[in-house]
Amino acid sequence: MTEHEFWQLVTATDPFAEPEQIAEELKKRLTDLTDEQLAAFDKHFNQKMRETYIWPLWGAAFVIAGCNSEYSFSEFRCWLISRGEKVFTSTVAQPDDLADFDVVPMKAQLPYPFLDEYDLIAGLLYEERTEDELPFVPSGLSEPKGKRFKDKAKELKKTYPKLYQKYWQMGLN
Repeated sequence: MTEHEFWQLVTATDPFAEPEQIAEELKKRLTDLTDEQLAAFDKHFNQKMRETYIWPLWGAAFVIAGCNSEYSFSEFRCWLISRGEKVFTSTVAQPDDLADFDVVPMKAQLPYPFLDEYDLIAGLLYEERTEDELPFVPSGLSEPKGKRFKDKAKELKKTYPKLYQKYWQMGLN
């Protein structure tokens, strides 16, 4: 599976759809893949999850939605992958640039950039078909790469000026 094919499959058609709809859309797209293609897709997905396991991105997630746990950061990274290659690449390179894209859905009038278990869809499909699990690919990282972000408002405003202006005062933080 090529990088281009991966992005065609994983990118949500409607970035503002309900998380369940986005997950169902991916599941439908993956259903027609062979077992080998599913495994290749899962490998690409895991690589993207490892690539996003960085403190600067976690800081951006904290500014946008108060993301403060390993689990919510995983859901945020799944969500970011679902936004597509352009948003993903730009945001990984410079997390504050996420503010330049209109891709963050709202839930109860608060930013909700999370997709629960989006990273498990390929593995569950594979398991349904083969009654076997996809090979586990450990990240090898016990914590995110880079320097941990400082969660004081003054530091966040300096590090993430665009995100801070757009999301910080929404009542979540």
